[in-house]
Amino acid sequence: MSVTALIVAAGKGERLGGALPKQYRPIGGKSVLRRAVEPFLNHAAIRDVRVVIAPGQEELAKDALAGADVNGFIHGGEQRADSVRAGLDAIEGDVVLVHDAARPFCPPEVIDRLLARLEFVEGAAPVLGVGDTLARAGDQLGEPVDRAGLVRIQTPQAFRLAELRKAYSIWSGDPPTDETSVMRAAGMTVAAVDGDPSLEKLTTPADWTRAEALLAARLVPRTGLGFDIHAFAGDGPVMLGGIAVPYSRGLAGHSDADVVLHAITDALLGAAGLGDIGEHFPPSEAQWKGAASDQFLIHAAALVRGRGAIIDHVDCTIIAEEPKVGPHRAAMRERIAQIMGLRADQVSIKATTSEGLGFTGRREGIAAQVAASIRMGHEE
Repeated sequence: MSVTALIVAAGKGERLGGALPKQYRPIGGKSVLRRAVEPFLNHAAIRDVRVVIAPGQEELAKDALAGADVNGFIHGGEQRADSVRAGLDAIEGDVVLVHDAARPFCPPEVIDRLLARLEFVEGAAPVLGVGDTLARAGDQLGEPVDRAGLVRIQTPQAFRLAELRKAYSIWSGDPPTDETSVMRAAGMTVAAVDGDPSLEKLTTPADWTRAEALLAARLVPRTGLGFDIHAFAGDGPVMLGGIAVPYSRGLAGHSDADVVLHAITDALLGAAGLGDIGEHFPPSEAQWKGAASDQFLIHAAALVRGRGAIIDHVDCTIIAEEPKVGPHRAAMRERIAQIMGLRADQVSIKATTSEGLGFTGRREGIAAQVAASIRMGHEE
């Protein structure tokens, strides 16, 4: 059985507000679209994944799915049903899974249940029971509605591709809101399988808050450690924490030798299991000679968030006899927070001396050590 996943991502997301369509907004470091696509890319039974987008959204879609094994984009239409029809015309195979991009958390077990049911019927859809009391309403509550037997229908929905195409070819009503309506109107059987609360659609700001909480619950804490040391050399000032600190001497290094930003960069990379600063910015490469170290930290933070992680806090201790850090502490925190896209209260800067002992005690240079706290999913 050849299975294709068709991800419908041509909507405007107007009810959520904002200029950027919701499928391209980041949630936990990844776009909603990427999160919607990944469960299908990772499922062993699915041969092909295609994405339907609105005309003019090609660059947004490419950025959202950079590096993902998606077999090209299909241009959709004004209505959701138009987009599905366009997708059906562009794909091949025995079975199609139609899924809304606005449902970014699809459990693999739901896909398993859907495909298993297709051995016996033309279609299958995940459903959830209705737990709340129902009533008709205008400005006031009206007659109650019996909720017995009522369900909410989710996506992905699975169909035999030939039958779904046939059902759409004879559909004559208003644009349907999903494919189960089309199939049932054509007299075909659509089975119900157990859905999942994580498949709730992102429509309103409250839905977004709920999704962020769901994502956060799936993440586990991880800690990375960073350490850097540079010798004094040449004239000042000294670059520390992204700011120029007045001092008679500077620091020696291939870049601007900012020990604080280097140590934070290493700590972030370590927390996410992404190697170290030397792997990403080799000192042997001429392009990094004299480079501002904020480039390194921006890159590391983007990589970490690209793995779906949340950066919670960085705690840095600067080890130096001089210059004095205290007068510049607040400026460093603000600058580091700005570089990393954090609040200042998520950055801690401390300073200590080595009591005249060792490299720093002899005033030969400055060292910095950092602990970075992030949250990242097991699957990352």
